Amino acid sequence: MTTGFPLALPGQRIGLFGGSFDPPHEGHVRFTLEALRRFRLDRIWWLVSPSNPLKSHGPAPLERRIAAARALMQHPRVAITGIEAALGTRFTAETIAALQARYPGVRFVWLMGADNLADLHRWQRWPEIMEAVPVGVLARPGQRLAACLSPAARRYWWARLPAEAAPILATRRPPAWCFLDMPLNPQSSTAIRARGEWP
Repeated sequence: MTTGFPLALPGQRIGLFGGSFDPPHEGHVRFTLEALRRFRLDRIWWLVSPSNPLKSHGPAPLERRIAAARALMQHPRVAITGIEAALGTRFTAETIAALQARYPGVRFVWLMGADNLADLHRWQRWPEIMEAVPVGVLARPGQRLAACLSPAARRYWWARLPAEAAPILATRRPPAWCFLDMPLNPQSSTAIRARGEWP
């Protein structure tokens, strides 16, 4: 079921990777595999969002994006979900709070690309995100400097863990975040749509 809730047990380390995935692509796959390994996560849940409040145009239908994501990302430790539609949440802070209430004792980690860290201060109630769960950031092409100088990074500079501490990020009390470089992948959903490859 598209909007079903995955199983998670207290103590498990679950990465939450949210986005429009409009469309999903190999960059998302590489990001996921890097995060699983480097943050020592038990599982990662893709949270395919019904909409993105920061984008002026709506994405493709949710069912289509989930189906495409499942066709692309096939891994026993990765679940493709429509959790936000099931919860009825619109903003990330709301989604995290709802998941923490539903899964007590689970160690959630919010995962994002460096481009999202650069824009995090534009998200609704963004300090609540930083203070609710540890945050794992993986660098994307051309975004390292902007991310590290962003309002969110400056406000929480004291909570940043060194890269070598990435394996214990999920065990740290928030606010705690870790920024890692990863092999660059130039793919983006915007570029794919611009080329007409996701009509």
